[in-house]
Amino acid sequence: MKQIALTGLKPSGSPHIGNYLGMLKPSLELAEKFQALYFIPDYHALTTVRDRKQLANLTYQAAATWLALGLNPDEGIIYRQSDIPEVFELAWALSCFATKGLLNRSHAYKAIVDDNTAAGREEDKNINVGLFTYPVLMAADILLFGTHFVPVGLDQQQHLEITRDVALTFNKNYGNVLTIPEAVIRKEVMTIPGIDGRKMSKSYNNVIPIFAPSNEVLKPVKRIVTDSRRPEEPKDPDECNIFAIYQHFADADAVAAKRKLYLEGGLAYGAMKEELFKLLEATFSDKRDRYNALMDNTDELDKILEVGAKKARDIAIPILAKVRKAVGVRA
Repeated sequence: MKQIALTGLKPSGSPHIGNYLGMLKPSLELAEKFQALYFIPDYHALTTVRDRKQLANLTYQAAATWLALGLNPDEGIIYRQSDIPEVFELAWALSCFATKGLLNRSHAYKAIVDDNTAAGREEDKNINVGLFTYPVLMAADILLFGTHFVPVGLDQQQHLEITRDVALTFNKNYGNVLTIPEAVIRKEVMTIPGIDGRKMSKSYNNVIPIFAPSNEVLKPVKRIVTDSRRPEEPKDPDECNIFAIYQHFADADAVAAKRKLYLEGGLAYGAMKEELFKLLEATFSDKRDRYNALMDNTDELDKILEVGAKKARDIAIPILAKVRKAVGVRA
């Protein structure tokens, strides 16, 4: 029986190149080796999204993203978190083994506390309990399926560490009930620079989208920040924001040739941006068409997600039964 790898895509809008390289692509590759589960944590989004139509649409966007990028629902299992009631029962059980001190150290919670303190507000102002206990629900998402591996970005690594801590505490009390998951981190794409050189992030407005129309992809590519060196001058490719993205989409020979041009001189940034744009179009144009077709047919998405939820529950129900038996609740 294959080991299980699980990853979630929070419904927070259309993905960008940083999402694709840092999480989406490596997650999809896991299906070649593992029983891969892909879920949309729609209840997680409720901590900030309060418009029901928006939440529903964002959930469809996340599902369409996975499928457009190549997820085969006959091989990988894709589902909505809200379609798995066992997640929320397990979350309560786990919350009884997660200390407040552990959750106090959550980066997301601490960041808001720090912002409140810096602004002279009460430290917990506008922090809902859902946000505070977010790591416990995430732990339930992972542990309910006997997950062995979880691909995470560096900013999510702490959540997996909290999951492991809670599972180890539970197992210490009841025996070897829960599988202890491990993180899968691709160091070469941990941080993808945005068009301004900072980490690519919607919060910085420095992203290159992957499903936007061609002209909306070209605009940010043209705005990638470079230095003022002329084409004939030697340049360091490892200091170039264009090359940092280009190297993940071009083949090895092209990357080597461009690196040589950078170092010896003879490369124009404008030409490099044009080549990067063509590579992105070659990579994503068909996927963009598939994404748009799925978003125009949400009934198809619902059917795929419902089938996936049934498969996911077939894995989850026996594990929750073990938890219920362990704690002494009627199975």
